[in-house]
Amino acid sequence: MYLRELALNDFRNYSKTKLTFSPVTNILIGKNAQGKTNLLEAIYVLAMTRSHRTNNDHELVRFEADTAQIKGTLINRLGKTKLEIDLNRKGKKARVNQLEQAKLSQYIGKMNVILFAPEDLALVKGSPAVRRRFIDMEFGQIDAHYLYNLTQYKSVLKQRNRYLKQLQQKKATDLLLLDVFSDQLAAFGAEIIVRRVAFLANLSKFASQLQLKITQRQEKLQLKYDSTVELEGQEQLKTDQVYQKLKQQYKLQQKKEIFQGTTLIGPHRDDLIFLINQKNVQLYGSQGQQRTTALAVKLAEVDLMRQETGEYPILLLDDVLSELDGARQTNLIKAIQSRVQTFLTTPSLNDVAQKLIKNPKIFIINQGKISEPTPKEENKE
Repeated sequence: MYLRELALNDFRNYSKTKLTFSPVTNILIGKNAQGKTNLLEAIYVLAMTRSHRTNNDHELVRFEADTAQIKGTLINRLGKTKLEIDLNRKGKKARVNQLEQAKLSQYIGKMNVILFAPEDLALVKGSPAVRRRFIDMEFGQIDAHYLYNLTQYKSVLKQRNRYLKQLQQKKATDLLLLDVFSDQLAAFGAEIIVRRVAFLANLSKFASQLQLKITQRQEKLQLKYDSTVELEGQEQLKTDQVYQKLKQQYKLQQKKEIFQGTTLIGPHRDDLIFLINQKNVQLYGSQGQQRTTALAVKLAEVDLMRQETGEYPILLLDDVLSELDGARQTNLIKAIQSRVQTFLTTPSLNDVAQKLIKNPKIFIINQGKISEPTPKEENKE
């Protein structure tokens, strides 16, 4: 899978831009605040229908413009697909081969991307909400069934929390209605947890192999799902078992949840734990170990998506080289070289990258304007 063409109209600081990419390595060079990250963001939005940097779509529209548009031509094993995202004050529309999609969830998964940026170090040392978002965004691309259950779960959770607040304030008294919400939430929650555990088991295998390579077999990495309900024998986890456990916990925690006016049990409260040589990286890992762990997990997604979808995803690396030392840069480039289409942003190419990256296509970005250097100019970069 690779993105052959991208066209932008009034997106961020780009008024009108059309680009053709290499199916292997594309390097975006420019100083800070020129538009390198904006270009990666456009590719991400084209795939996911949302930004990784903001929840406000209005911020994606160029200043003084009313609408923005992103168009792309995707090539995969099935052929050519035209993708389009339109953004305006009323919302957004997604089209596949010029056909508008009734739901955005039907669109997600047509083009798979993996983004790694400096802020992704928060995956290891950030809050549980960061790790849950990572799980949901990545697995939602792979599995439409997972995305459906997640959407339904969030909808029922919102209703249940609203009703718990009414019970807390004594504006409602019917506990049978709470049981109905609990049953629905347990059903969708069980599906989510079982799929998360299965995906994480595979992701852990790939990440462990990468961690051993990067650290010259010094560090063994494991990913562990930390649930609000007890999960015995995660390898043979059954949906009905998790459903019953969730229902049981909702009954046991009923008084506490009414008192606090919120749902305390379920996948929206779960977490992901990273272990290196059996020690929690979030608590005891060095900064170098935390960076390597985040990198290994992100790169492991490449293999997981290939296994689950039959296609390699597109890899977006936003100023990552500056965050890594020479050895880690070398291992990163070797891990991705010639396997996946890669977009790499950097202020300038250092000696390590110049020696390792084979035949990249280079774009120079300056104040929202993009140019391709001549061979002589490339050698200077």
